[in-house]
Amino acid sequence: MVNIIVEVSKYVMIILATMYTFLCFSIFGYQDPDRKRRLLMRQNILMFMLQLVAYLVMYLETEDVKLLVFYLMQVVLFAATILLYTNIYPNVSRLVINNMCMLLCIGMIMLTRLDYGIAIRQFIIASGAIALCLVIPVIIRKFKLLSEWKKIYALVGIASLAAVIVVGRVSNGAMLGFEIAGVSIQPSELVKIVFVFFVAASFKESLEFKNVVITTALAAFHVLILVASKDLGAALIIFVVYLVMLYVATRQPLYIIAGLGAGSVASVAAYYLFNHVRVRVQAWQDPFAAYDSGGYQIAQSLFAIATGSWFGTGLYQGAPKTIPVVETDLIFSAISEEMGLIFALCIILICVSCYVMFLNIAMQLHTLFYKLVALGLGTCYIFQVFLTIGGVTKFIPHTGVTLPLVSYGGSSLLSTVVMFAIIQGLYILREDEEREIERKKKERLRAKRSRQENKEGRGEAGDGQKRPQRGQPGRPQEAKAKARKEQRVR
Repeated sequence: MVNIIVEVSKYVMIILATMYTFLCFSIFGYQDPDRKRRLLMRQNILMFMLQLVAYLVMYLETEDVKLLVFYLMQVVLFAATILLYTNIYPNVSRLVINNMCMLLCIGMIMLTRLDYGIAIRQFIIASGAIALCLVIPVIIRKFKLLSEWKKIYALVGIASLAAVIVVGRVSNGAMLGFEIAGVSIQPSELVKIVFVFFVAASFKESLEFKNVVITTALAAFHVLILVASKDLGAALIIFVVYLVMLYVATRQPLYIIAGLGAGSVASVAAYYLFNHVRVRVQAWQDPFAAYDSGGYQIAQSLFAIATGSWFGTGLYQGAPKTIPVVETDLIFSAISEEMGLIFALCIILICVSCYVMFLNIAMQLHTLFYKLVALGLGTCYIFQVFLTIGGVTKFIPHTGVTLPLVSYGGSSLLSTVVMFAIIQGLYILREDEEREIERKKKERLRAKRSRQENKEGRGEAGDGQKRPQRGQPGRPQEAKAKARKEQRVR
């Protein structure tokens, strides 16, 4: 009986995920607020149904009551997140909230299946991050001096990355972070956000060639520090984010060409300078030939994806634990194995819908600083998704970055939740700008009507006081002529 339920459940979860993903894009086609609200509520129902089916299957497989308790805790967290955001900020983007909760939900399901202890830690981090980030939209909306802190952003970013080189610990050939009171911190995750604010503030200040050169030099310094600590995934993300922001701000194709040329040279140099880069490139070229010397991870990832095929093996029916660092770098492979490629494609499309929403907000903002912030954060998010999924599917060399909101990782999860909260603040700002523009239009229209009415009023009063022109008998002349005629008659 349990086997039948498990077999049926994987198709049910695929259908629920597909319906949710379809609503992510169909919402853009509706303008009616009530219609949109109903579709967004339908998304929430689909998410909670998917979560219920997954945890029911895991309970039947393990008969562990604590899984049901953990499920109820997650239901409370996601429901509270949706209700708090929508009640505190009525103008918030509900689609962004839904997608954030959906990706967290999928991550929690797979982490619970892989390691219950890690899932609990992820839940605690997510709860704290969401509670902390509830105030970020207020900060974005109320603090008007965020665009004036260019030097502070640059100092914080460089100092945080430099601290990793001084006191950081080596993990998988790279110096990624350090520990404080037993808590592992990876500064590069949060520096990505600070870096976006730095570039946006700098370009808002000036787009002259001198300022562009200075900003490029400081951005290159960020990248060089990450390269020195061998965190090449974060270095690549910051490099691409800067190129996109530079082009959008200046509209100069030469800058992009020069940047791509410099990036190509740097990639070749990294291949010859760093041994772990050569290992990853060789594993990417032929993971099975390099199975014992770096290709094992990618080979296992490809085995898992092939085993899952389109519909997956079902929860607890695969062997995702044979994949190295599956909870962090290669969780997409585990999802593909047990939930299927269709479910995995739905995750990709949900991430793309988030990016589309970020771009939509960026295009509609009128202030250059906020426009660049939205664009930079959106590029940072989607490029990290591309690096993760591209790496585990052997589309590009594996870079070791996590899948945002889905993979296990405190710093990554916190930075992504902060990123989504900033986007929510920018969405509210966009609504404020639209209302302000509408208000000014109405004021101009009222002023125009008032001037026209005053002009018409002055014209009527003047007509009554005009003297009759020569040759046109007015009323006084007619009276005098009539009096003279009467005198002659007498």
